[in-house]
Amino acid sequence: MSDAPDPERARAALRRAADEYERVREAVEEAGGESAVRQTTGAYRRFRRLLADNEESATGSGFQEYIQFQEAVASATEELDESMPAYEAFEAADDAVHVNRLSASDFENAREALDPAREYADLLVEWEAAGELLRETRREAGDRLDALDDEIETAERLLELGEADLGAPVEQLRDPIERYNEGVLADFERLKREASARDLFGVIESADSYPLVEFRDPPTRMREYVESDPVGEEPVKTLLEYADYSAEKLGHYVDNPGDLNRFVATNQTYLANLDASPLTVAYPPPEAGELEYECKEYIAVCNRFADEETLAALREVRSLPSETEYERLREAAESLETLTDEERDRLQAGEVEPQLEACRTERAALEETLDATPEP
Repeated sequence: MSDAPDPERARAALRRAADEYERVREAVEEAGGESAVRQTTGAYRRFRRLLADNEESATGSGFQEYIQFQEAVASATEELDESMPAYEAFEAADDAVHVNRLSASDFENAREALDPAREYADLLVEWEAAGELLRETRREAGDRLDALDDEIETAERLLELGEADLGAPVEQLRDPIERYNEGVLADFERLKREASARDLFGVIESADSYPLVEFRDPPTRMREYVESDPVGEEPVKTLLEYADYSAEKLGHYVDNPGDLNRFVATNQTYLANLDASPLTVAYPPPEAGELEYECKEYIAVCNRFADEETLAALREVRSLPSETEYERLREAAESLETLTDEERDRLQAGEVEPQLEACRTERAALEETLDATPEP
């Protein structure tokens, strides 16, 4: 379990963000509501932009620029709703620049006249910042809940593993599984070395009927080539050797060197990596029902190429749930394979259970606080 942060930190951050959000929300409501605040802020920013964009040209000697600016300000003022908060500020700003000859001081007076509207713009910035803070704090709280879920799951699993009988004779499971796995891997390598590529692809194709046997199917064009060309009678190991030959040398072994290069040489990685891994049994093994079903499918595929010794080992693996104290041995095997020295020390020291309870307590309190926190 990772070093946990202060269990109150996430809840305290939520409460602070919620308090700030509620404080600003009340201020927004007192100012006429979010819609009114946004309307006033939009008008304020448009007026400020008009002043900034036109100050230099409208205070110069250009009469046309002066007229265009006066018209733009008048039009902006006429478009405003008179019931909008701080409407008088915009009228005052309009009056400040409606003089016969504009100077920089007139523009400064207009900006000062807009100060009541600026308060709404500042309030909107606060409102948006409070909403973003609350959203971010809620996200962080959600991340903390996810982390607590992971820690709880890990602790529960540790306690479960810690209950296993670590002195159980797990070799009763390990030995037959190792014998089978070694046998099926060797038998498949022999298949690649001695059987035709066509027959090997037939084994892989037969596995498609068994969902627990997850061979990667051969590339379609290579499979079609192997099925139709005489070279498909050669073993996969031979095809891999051919793929490394020069075109001149390859011509002594196959009728169409170009086809082999096109369909086999381009798929050497697939052929080289092809092995019986999809037919091996994991250790520690799965639960009894899954193991029995898995072995049933493996037997159906292995019957096509494995020798009797390998098949006998597979049948022994399949019988483990009925011939041994399977769950006791499996739990012991999983504990021995899974637990680290540090985890064993923590279990022996009795640290896991109180940490689990602390995580559960923190999670319940944080979830309650999160549920009570508004969504912006």
